[in-house]
Amino acid sequence: MSRQAVTAVRTYMNQQVLGQPELVDGLLTALLADGHILVEGPPGLAKTRAIKMLSNCIEGKFHRVQFTPDLLPADLTGTDIYRPQDGTFVFQPGPLFHHILLADEINRAPAKVQSALLEAMAEQQITIGRKSYQLPDLFLVMATQNPLEQEGTYPLPEAQLDRFMLHLQLTYPDAMTELAILRLTHNESSNKVEIEAPKMTQDELFAARQEVLQVKLATAVENYIVTLIMATRRPVAYDAELARWLAYGASPRATMALARCSRVRAWLQGRDFVTPDDVQACAYPILRHRLILSMEAEADGIDTNQAINRLLQKVVVG
Repeated sequence: MSRQAVTAVRTYMNQQVLGQPELVDGLLTALLADGHILVEGPPGLAKTRAIKMLSNCIEGKFHRVQFTPDLLPADLTGTDIYRPQDGTFVFQPGPLFHHILLADEINRAPAKVQSALLEAMAEQQITIGRKSYQLPDLFLVMATQNPLEQEGTYPLPEAQLDRFMLHLQLTYPDAMTELAILRLTHNESSNKVEIEAPKMTQDELFAARQEVLQVKLATAVENYIVTLIMATRRPVAYDAELARWLAYGASPRATMALARCSRVRAWLQGRDFVTPDDVQACAYPILRHRLILSMEAEADGIDTNQAINRLLQKVVVG
């Protein structure tokens, strides 16, 4: 039943979010792998629409926070409110206590606000004063960044980027897809009959997560994952050009994320075992925000996607 529920959600989202299958699968991967996702792309590429459509299908509460330079940590976490009638303080929960949270343009808020969000993502709890509050078991954050405007932004430090399981980069759709988007929005505006969103309970979601954990990861594939990550740290042993490009490699979080997401990809394709193709497909969204390029690579116009591509070429399976 859990697989059928996830398949129904995936089909619905692909019908409602046109031309962004990577975003749809990325959201479902983060949901099933119990991680968080950073999405980067120009405005108007259905980032907000995608997370709202997902929230329509999942049992839980959704909230969107627009990050701005004047945002305070308490605007996310909540705060203690004084009650003069009895002289006590009562905690008023903030947006972080929702099940699905959209952190829109996360790089527009100062570091202390980003830290409050990332601490909640890592610890799944927040602390106000001397008391800690547990966040829901289902807690998914999708943060967005606009790559076109960097003025007045606060870029996330590399150590904080590592808290995100996946980093997706979106591009504009082709002409045929854009025409389909135009017709879809026209039909919605004309109040025509909409496709009913499938409903997945939290119990079905947690059951799906357990099924994902049962997907087999052979020793050879495990070794391949570890070898890939180790090659980002000591690239000179594999390729001189890669060594010239990479200044710092990926952390152990990348190893765990690569294994978890590879299991999700195999499960979504109806398999109970992981293949090297799953690992290679997941390598890009997992590594692109964790690798730090050297000055030589930046001078040559090399980006992290090109570095990952060369990494996958130079590290052989088995």
